[in-house]
Amino acid sequence: MAEINHFEYGWITPALSYALSVLGSILGLVCAGRIRTARTAGQRAWWGLLAAWALGGTAIWAMHFMAMLGFAVDGTRIRYDVPLTAASTAIAVVAVGIGLAIVGTGRLNPARLVAGGVFTGAGVAAMHYTGMAAMRLNGDLGYDTTRVALSVVIAVVASTVALWLAMTVRRGLAIFASALVMGVAVNGMHFTGMSALSVHQHEARGAVTGASVGALLVPIVLAVIFGVVGLLYALLAAPTDDDRAAAAYLDARRPPEPTLATPTVAPDPVGLRARSTLGQPGTPFPSRRDNPPR
Repeated sequence: MAEINHFEYGWITPALSYALSVLGSILGLVCAGRIRTARTAGQRAWWGLLAAWALGGTAIWAMHFMAMLGFAVDGTRIRYDVPLTAASTAIAVVAVGIGLAIVGTGRLNPARLVAGGVFTGAGVAAMHYTGMAAMRLNGDLGYDTTRVALSVVIAVVASTVALWLAMTVRRGLAIFASALVMGVAVNGMHFTGMSALSVHQHEARGAVTGASVGALLVPIVLAVIFGVVGLLYALLAAPTDDDRAAAAYLDARRPPEPTLATPTVAPDPVGLRARSTLGQPGTPFPSRRDNPPR
C-alpha cells in the first residue's frame, strides 16, 4: 500500500479551497435570492442557472480541484482523464441546478427541501468520486465503505442546509455567515471522502497517461476567474428591489404631462368652411343671397 499525502504543499491548498467554496457560496446565495424576486419564468431560470454555476461550479467543483492539487502518492505521478474531469464538473452544476428547481418551484416545505437535498447531495458525492475516478496513477484505488457512506451523508446534510439557506437568507451579514458554514461543510465532505481512499501500488511501473495538474490548472483558473467576473457583472447590472422601489417613487412624484387644449371652432356665418372649392380659380365669392337667413 502506497503512502498518501493530502497536504503536499502544507495548508495553502486547503486554505485556497475553503476560500473558493466561501466565495462561490456567497455568489450562489445572492443569485438564489434573485430567484425569489424574479417576475418572470425566464428571469427565474436565468438566476437559477447562475446560482447553479456559482454553487456547483465554484463552491463545490473548483474547491475539489484546488484541494486535489495538494494530493500526492509516493512513488507515482498523478494524471487526470480530461473527459471524466469535465463530466464531474457537469454533474456538480446539474445536481445543484435540479436541487434549486425542486425547492424553488412552489411553496417551500419540508418534503421539497428533503427531496432537493437528497438529490443534490447524491450529485455532489457523484461529482467527488467521478473526479477521483479520473485520476491515473500506477496503482489501484480502494475505499473504506464506512467513510464513503459518511461522506455521502455529509453531502446530503450539507446540500439540504445549503438549499434551505438559498431560499431563506436575504441579508448581507447572514449570507456571509451562511457561506462560512457552507465552506466548512463542503470541505468536510471532500476530506472525509479523501480519508476513505487507499492506493495499492503496482509492482510493474509504466507510463501514466492523461493530463497533468499543471496542464489543467491554467484553463480551470481562467474559467473560475471569468465565471466569478461574469457573476459579479450580472449581479451588479440587474436592478435590485431598492432600485425598483426608487424608480416607482420617482414615477409617482413626477408631475403629469400637460394636456393639449381642444381648439375652439370659429363661427362661419356665410358658410365659407362648407365650400371646399373656395379659393380655386373661377370660383365666385359666396354671398348672403346664396345662403338666405332662416
